[in-house]
Amino acid sequence: MLAAQLINTGFPAVNLFDKVSLALQLMDEYDVFHLPVLSAEKYAGIISKDDLLDADENNLLASLEAELLPVSVKGEEYFLAALKLIADHELSLLPVVNEQTELTGVIPARELMRTLSVYLGNDTRGGIIVLEISKRNFSFGEISRLVETNDAYITQLNTFTEPETGIMIVTLKINRIEISDIVATFQRYEYLVKYYFGEESYANELKANYDHLISYLNM
Repeated sequence: MLAAQLINTGFPAVNLFDKVSLALQLMDEYDVFHLPVLSAEKYAGIISKDDLLDADENNLLASLEAELLPVSVKGEEYFLAALKLIADHELSLLPVVNEQTELTGVIPARELMRTLSVYLGNDTRGGIIVLEISKRNFSFGEISRLVETNDAYITQLNTFTEPETGIMIVTLKINRIEISDIVATFQRYEYLVKYYFGEESYANELKANYDHLISYLNM
């Protein structure tokens, strides 16, 4: 999915010659903490509510030009580029610009989260298995084969490398809820199953930690 497919044109922009008070008013009306700022019809940067609250409401936004954050995404970029910028800068919205640096709209963070949820397959039923694997032992083909030997298949696979250990955390979304046989297969092939989530009763690290917490609170 491209950033252009997530553009929302219903949010306002402000100009460098608008007052701080106007920007604050618009942020309150649209329930956001950032707004795109224009200069001579070109995108100049994004202003945050925190910077506005530290300024005199009667000042022009031009007095805060040095505080503008020059971040944006082009419409033809993949939507994960927008996600990275929003996460890195803790933005409530991200401006989208064209090749002429003209503002074409914004991507609200809330809408991006909904899109990411769909992208990760959260709207489809299925079990989840989380594995810990060393990088040199990671093989998508083997993991997929082990799942398929149990008449199931992977609908989503995501990986993350722990910076401290270099161990890969592999999260699998399976097309069915009952996954105890798949978990057993991974364990039989000496895969470390960190967590698993399905309909069946199970005991894993997460559940154990939860039980310990409840026991502590009940003391």
